[in-house]
Amino acid sequence: MIAVTESREFRRWSTLTMVMLVVGYAGYYLCRSHFSIAKPYLMEAYPGVVTKDSLGLVASVGTLLYAFGKFGFGSLADAWSGKRLFLLGMVGAVLATILFAAGGPPIFLAAWALNRAIQSSGWVGMVKIGSRWFAGNTYGRAMAIVSLSYLFGDFVSRKAISSLFAAGMAWQNVFYVAAGVLALMVIPIGWFLRDRPEDRNLPEPAAGEKTQFSVTAPSERIGPGARILRLVTDPAFLVVCALSFSFTFMRETFNDWIPTYLHEAAGMSKEAAGDASSYFPLFGGLSVIAVGFLSDRFRKSGAAVILAAGLGLGTLGLFALSQPGGDANFRVMLTAAIAFALIGPYSLLAGAISLDFGGKDASSTAAGWIDGIGYLGGILSGSLIAGIATKQGWGAAFQVLAGTAAVSFVIAVAYIGLDARRSRSLSSATESTK
Repeated sequence: MIAVTESREFRRWSTLTMVMLVVGYAGYYLCRSHFSIAKPYLMEAYPGVVTKDSLGLVASVGTLLYAFGKFGFGSLADAWSGKRLFLLGMVGAVLATILFAAGGPPIFLAAWALNRAIQSSGWVGMVKIGSRWFAGNTYGRAMAIVSLSYLFGDFVSRKAISSLFAAGMAWQNVFYVAAGVLALMVIPIGWFLRDRPEDRNLPEPAAGEKTQFSVTAPSERIGPGARILRLVTDPAFLVVCALSFSFTFMRETFNDWIPTYLHEAAGMSKEAAGDASSYFPLFGGLSVIAVGFLSDRFRKSGAAVILAAGLGLGTLGLFALSQPGGDANFRVMLTAAIAFALIGPYSLLAGAISLDFGGKDASSTAAGWIDGIGYLGGILSGSLIAGIATKQGWGAAFQVLAGTAAVSFVIAVAYIGLDARRSRSLSSATESTK
């Protein structure tokens, strides 16, 4: 399923590798989703001290450091070890979550910033491991399954955390439980996970053909600066980074604010709003699976067309969500539909598309830049959205998102032609060297 190979042993170990990546990165969300769900409880526990604006600032600073961490850790993973960075993010998230709960409001900003900064090592480490274990013709579905880690992981985490709050557990204890569960997950993952097939005495599958880098094994002659330069001088890569900026802004707005939005605008209780927010990652996960298989089925231009289609549908959904009227159930169903339109295409950017650009040499560098620039856009989901929602209401906030999706749709349509030209150019270059 994962790689083109006749070896049962390879299939067994590559499947185990995928399971470890999915379970491990899903665990990250125990120490990430808790902040979103806890916001109404934090404002209630510290009235006048903790507000939407102050929590928006905390979220924005955390996202900024998460973005910058992607750039540095992306290059480090290509030069060092994907496994070590993956485990670093897990351990760091545990420690930062404990610090957040123990410190109270004076330490919220520093603790959340530390949490987000160190968690930025996880995804790029995972992409590096994937570049060594997954074959190029399976990038779409392989990374779709891996991407379920942050969607279904978010879904399960939100369900579990909401149930703890509903049972009357204090927010500090909820954070301690989340940290404890993630800490227990580190041990088996550290034991079984390996950076590359060679560590199991197995052959390594070839990368895809849509890369300027090696398709067989990483080259020791290409340094970090050369990897970055080759990527950022590719116009198609820059367009993908721009799309990541807008996609991440929209996704992070839902991650950060959907429980608060459903509580304030739809009149749901805090417990019901936290539970209902889990449907965004659930339907996003269903979208990711569909998109992953479609992108492999139509390798030449499938990803570019999927990006444009998702943004077109997302624009319509976001505009509808910005309008007054509609009961709570309608709003929940609409957020789920928006997730299905946007999250599958979004998952391609720092997943299959990053592997296509980076090949064996620069996969995590590509993912780090695409994700890093994306999370610079995600910063806007904190203070900007909080300010608009406070002063003009949630309708105005979602009108901003609808406008963002509309502009991105135009860019994605242009990217279809750019991606086709790039593929023809790489194909011609390959033929000329034969």
